[in-house]
Amino acid sequence: MDLNKGGRGAIERMVEAYGFTTRQALCDQLNVSKSTLATRYMRDSFPSDWVIQCALETGASLRWLTTGEGVMFESAQQTDIVQIPRKKLLDGKLYDSNFYMFDKAFLPDGLKDPVVILDGDVTYIADRKFDEVQDGKWVVDIEGKVSTREIARIPGGKIKVEGGNISFDCLESDISFLYKITLEIVNK
Repeated sequence: MDLNKGGRGAIERMVEAYGFTTRQALCDQLNVSKSTLATRYMRDSFPSDWVIQCALETGASLRWLTTGEGVMFESAQQTDIVQIPRKKLLDGKLYDSNFYMFDKAFLPDGLKDPVVILDGDVTYIADRKFDEVQDGKWVVDIEGKVSTREIARIPGGKIKVEGGNISFDCLESDISFLYKITLEIVNK
């Protein structure tokens, strides 16, 4: 194995392992300048320090990161690491956005089918499976627009919907409940 070459492929695999779509996002994650990454990419020099960091942070296989052989997460089922789908909430729509790797110990108890929702500077961990609508924060679809809202049940089979520009009362059947938010992380 020649570690003087293979930088381009390794960098592209790191972008994939983190679930990013751009090398700029990788620069931000690794805390390196765009020019530093571009230099290694153009010279095809192998970024061993970044590969190790990526493997530790994502759980991706070192073999896959360095050579592209094998599977990205060959040992994920043997550890306490889980792969959770990630979605981005932009302009009232949800978009698939790869995945995050989490240690099970950091996830809230009782999650049946977790999903990560990115909404600006806030990251939510939510559950796609729920038995009934209860008080709390939800990802909802109101007339084709997806948003996060605080929901409270009120008498008469109604719910109070708060958040956004205005609060309102409606029947539970008037809106679609997509995910129950269980954890909110504010990025500053």
